[in-house]
Amino acid sequence: MTSPATDPIPPRQSSPMAKRRAKAVQGSATAPVSLSPSRRAWLRFRRNRLGFYSLIIFTALVLISLGAELISNDRPLIVRYEGQTYFPMLKDYPETTFGGDFETPTDYLDPYIKERLKAGDNWVLYTLNPYGPNTLNYFAKSPNPSAPTGDNWLGTDDRGRDLLAQLLYGFRVSVLFALALTVTGVVLGVATGAIQGFFGGKTDLAFQRFIEIWGSMPELYLLIIFSAVFAPSLALLLILLSLFGWMGLSDYVRAEFLRNRQLDYVRAARALGLSHAQIIWRHVLPNSLTPVVTFLPFRMSAAILALTSLDFLGLGVPPGTPSLGELLAQGKNSIDAWWISLSTFGVLVITLLLLTFMGDALRDALDPRKRDVSSPAPTQSAKATP
Repeated sequence: MTSPATDPIPPRQSSPMAKRRAKAVQGSATAPVSLSPSRRAWLRFRRNRLGFYSLIIFTALVLISLGAELISNDRPLIVRYEGQTYFPMLKDYPETTFGGDFETPTDYLDPYIKERLKAGDNWVLYTLNPYGPNTLNYFAKSPNPSAPTGDNWLGTDDRGRDLLAQLLYGFRVSVLFALALTVTGVVLGVATGAIQGFFGGKTDLAFQRFIEIWGSMPELYLLIIFSAVFAPSLALLLILLSLFGWMGLSDYVRAEFLRNRQLDYVRAARALGLSHAQIIWRHVLPNSLTPVVTFLPFRMSAAILALTSLDFLGLGVPPGTPSLGELLAQGKNSIDAWWISLSTFGVLVITLLLLTFMGDALRDALDPRKRDVSSPAPTQSAKATP
């Protein structure tokens, strides 16, 4: 008896829906790409559109102010006169070089010199705003302070200086001063906070009593006394403000070191025989920088406000230095000249808002409780059904 022949069963063709389901299951089974903590923090910062675009705008404004001489200057960029090329921004040329009568430095805003530079084949390339921070517009059509015109886009102050140039250079002075004060405060605050938090005990107690005594000193009175004794300068102002600007950050760093020194990785480093300096620099400090980084934009805002307030009171930068506080004082004294107060107040508000938005975004980006959207939660893989 022969068994019936059995035909092989052909494999069932997979439907398109089954293929897509199998690909989805296969994709979910693959492990997500692991990102470093700094990369995850940067991605969280970029997702905060307000903070990210504030960083871009603030960086652009700082770069523009750093190149202020190429944007607002009473000296031309290039002069081509009688077949010769001159670069007035790099070298002083006497007035006789361009057909004048005196050996004094050339006033390129003088109508006679401007006419000579444009006569014949001569040509001149001015900056976008042909006024420097201390340039007086002797040829203004109205008395100073004059309202915005085609020559002075934002008007002039009570001395006849172009307001746009004053704001541009004053913004640069404020930002650079704030950056220097922030760096100094961060260095002192991190150093003192690290020593207090890491060693603790009597060292921490002694530093805390010193900070209480030092913080109770009247900072404004000291600034007034030193301003009366010494000539006003940015260096003196930076030193005086740095003596008091480190205590706030020191408390945050101290708290982080007190928490981290009890963790297992610090105990393991001590068991390996590492010195205190190595443990602080290599291990504890990198894990305690979250409050430091978050502190930076707010510290810069406070420094800009401090410099503006002192300039407003006449205790800040030396005379002749572009200053936002001096412009606010002029606006207070000349209420009818609304363009002075309005433009200066607008620059201050925009700057402080940008720094505040950046600080909020940094705080959220460095918060460990924030869940990463870019890191999907692990999913359970399921068997593909044919």
